[in-house]
Amino acid sequence: MGSNGKKPARASSAVAVANSCQSWRFREDQPIYMAVKGVVFDVTSGKEFYGKGAPYNALVGKDSTRGVAKMSLDPEDLSHDITGLSEEELKSLDDIFNDVYKAKYPIVGYTSERILNEDGSPNQNFKPEDQPHFSIRDEF
Repeated sequence: MGSNGKKPARASSAVAVANSCQSWRFREDQPIYMAVKGVVFDVTSGKEFYGKGAPYNALVGKDSTRGVAKMSLDPEDLSHDITGLSEEELKSLDDIFNDVYKAKYPIVGYTSERILNEDGSPNQNFKPEDQPHFSIRDEF
């Protein structure tokens, strides 16, 4: 408990972005966010790919790591879980992560799966300086 008698906030605003990006999915006046490997990207500049009715719209508003690795839009694949992926799929994931997402889209935060343990406690292995870089923008 904090000094005000309330539980301290567990997550930064970057995590809040990831946890609430679902609400921005189809609003024309809001950025379009999606996550890959626990990194939240602003894919608004790729609206023709990720916007409403676009071919990859199913990937937005969530961590779609598995779907990106498998090149799948199947709802069952649209998760952060990489369990059981082949070496080829994992290599494809790394290539797409680096050559497409990190190269083209701004990083706006990280998902809670990346920075928190399953019990909600801070992941001591998460070091911001080792993460893909993002800049704090006016939205935060």
